[in-house]
Amino acid sequence: MKIIAVIPARYASTRFPAKLLQDLGGKSVIVRTYEAALQTNLFDDVFVVTDSELIYNEIVTNKGKAIMSIKEHESGSDRIAEAVENMAVDIVINVQGDEPFIDAEPLQKVIEVFKNDTDKKVDLASMMFEIKDKTEIENPNNVKVIVDQQNFALYFSRSIIPYPRAENVGVRYMKHIGIYAFRKKALLDFYSLPMLALEASEKLEQLRYLEYGKRIKMVETTHASIGIDTPEDLEKARKLI
Repeated sequence: MKIIAVIPARYASTRFPAKLLQDLGGKSVIVRTYEAALQTNLFDDVFVVTDSELIYNEIVTNKGKAIMSIKEHESGSDRIAEAVENMAVDIVINVQGDEPFIDAEPLQKVIEVFKNDTDKKVDLASMMFEIKDKTEIENPNNVKVIVDQQNFALYFSRSIIPYPRAENVGVRYMKHIGIYAFRKKALLDFYSLPMLALEASEKLEQLRYLEYGKRIKMVETTHASIGIDTPEDLEKARKLI
């Protein structure tokens, strides 16, 4: 089973333009992320795929592997699908470019999903962790997920799901972490299928997979990812470095 990591990297960012090229302890954020992915030793190969010549040159200059997108893309999945379409790979892991503090343990867990899936019932695997703070639960920037008894995703939403009409019934609120592991076929299917109403409404690409009947296995973790979405996040990351 050939497993690769692909880091989709856009130059533009609504909240923090050019954040991937910001300095983080003597190296750019994107180089830190690329090197962290390599250092997990979980992948047969690691690539950055980008629409930016600046990011492409940054990776190549630092002896990394980068791919320039040919088309414009609305989602990370589309960008990755174009990059791997003609690669001989089985499993593709989407690593977020703005998360330079990669922990190998969660990535290992999503890879194990496919190694244990002998019947090939899983199309994607992703991560979630429990949140208990009311403000966190209500925050639309925190994507919530509900799952069935086998931890297959039923729905993702920016809203509170499930709605707490009755309290103290044992409901747990799970936040989705944007680590994805794809079977290559599921990724290419996504690439060829049009966006439907749920994805368009919530602006969550994972809903396209559910709308077309793909099965997403969720893995619970206690590891909360550390992303860089704002200048304030960058300052915190510099202190960690």
